[in-house]
Amino acid sequence: MRKRRTLAILALVALAGAGAAAAGTLWFLDSRGITPRALAPYVAKRSSGHNEAIEQTGQWMQRTLLSLDRGSPYAGNGDLLKLRPGGVVPIAPPAATRAVSVTTADGLRGAMAGALPGDVITLAPGEYTFMRGELAARRPGAAGSPIVVRADSAGTVTIGMGIAEGFKVTAPHWTFENLTIRGVCKHQLFCEHAFHVVGDADHFTARNNTVIDFNSHFKINARRGQFPDHGAIIGNTVTNTTIRDTSTAVTLVDLVSGSDWVIRGNVITDFIKGGSDRISYGVFAKGAGARNILEQNIVICEHLLRAPGQRVGMSLGGGGTGKQYCRDGRCITEQEDSVLRANLIASCSDDGIYLNSAARSTVSHNTVLDTGGIVVRFAESSADIEGNLVDSAIRSRDGGVVRAKDNFDTSITALYAGRHPVRALFSGASVADLAWDGEAPRRKEQPASPVPDLCGAQRPARPSYGAFESLAACKR
Repeated sequence: MRKRRTLAILALVALAGAGAAAAGTLWFLDSRGITPRALAPYVAKRSSGHNEAIEQTGQWMQRTLLSLDRGSPYAGNGDLLKLRPGGVVPIAPPAATRAVSVTTADGLRGAMAGALPGDVITLAPGEYTFMRGELAARRPGAAGSPIVVRADSAGTVTIGMGIAEGFKVTAPHWTFENLTIRGVCKHQLFCEHAFHVVGDADHFTARNNTVIDFNSHFKINARRGQFPDHGAIIGNTVTNTTIRDTSTAVTLVDLVSGSDWVIRGNVITDFIKGGSDRISYGVFAKGAGARNILEQNIVICEHLLRAPGQRVGMSLGGGGTGKQYCRDGRCITEQEDSVLRANLIASCSDDGIYLNSAARSTVSHNTVLDTGGIVVRFAESSADIEGNLVDSAIRSRDGGVVRAKDNFDTSITALYAGRHPVRALFSGASVADLAWDGEAPRRKEQPASPVPDLCGAQRPARPSYGAFESLAACKR
């Protein structure tokens, strides 16, 4: 009987009934930060296994809640992957201490095995396939003399990887640029990482690559008490063409225990986990790292692919880390002093930005559309949240500390009524075609410091809320 009474109350909410019970329930949901998209799967789960009428009611309520919250989904558009965020310095051909030309797969293995600081290993145009054995980057480069693996021009070299781990980087100062890397495993479970950056692999750089069809395209973690710090993932396109049929983690940029990383100017899309818990992330940094910067990225959870499950756009803290994998061996906090700014995050079935035990975080000038909003969770988390444009709520859970200032967001009550004032600011049926439908809403006050633009444009003294002045500036 209690389950039936619960479903009856939720039905009143879904119908936006005008009675005192509905108003009280809406107040309760708002005060607890429960959005319609978060309530929908709970309703479906609680109604399953009952008689047909209850199950059908639960399914109807789930559809209604999702329709109220998500509205008309943004259409997939092939132009999205052509967008070029700002903050990416144009690549000049590196000065080589020793130029090494590669024309075969075995030649690349050999060049990497014998690499010296300052080597520039350039692959001739064509396709290279590796079906066994990782590509080991064990020889250290040096400050000012990294070892570089590259193509002369993006789109001219494709590397097919039918292996669990592609480039295994365990030494410092390696750079990879202009490569197209594609997972070609028969079973998706086995294509885990295009890049695995481990232990002493400080000052790793991946720049202007296209990386397709892996479970976690970039995996970064500690080994034997050594931590890969000061890395950079800049200007890459990172995506999948199919739902990942795997029970292992699906997080396209998976940073654990590293500090002082810059993840900037990337386009990251379609990270749908088809197996196990069906929870996946576009990007997270966790494991007691610090001072990581995630800025000027475009993260679209569901661009060309859609399926049941929970997808989070960007996170400091992710789902938490086992103590043995944490930088301090304890993970009292998952992140400290890290920054998320000027990112466009859209079309996520779960939260757009999720902070889990992330202390002294900065979340500024992000545009967050069709997601569960921005969430700061647990007493260890604290965040300064300013200048964001959010098509949902900015909220605290389980004691998280939120210091919010001058954001343009949406109340949870409005979402239950099917109202989306932030989304109404834009025209365009796809994320790639977003344009202001009229004047852009501007900050009430001039920010204390300059605000970066997603597309690299100059921003005025009083910038618009969110990540960009005009998304058209990313169409370069």
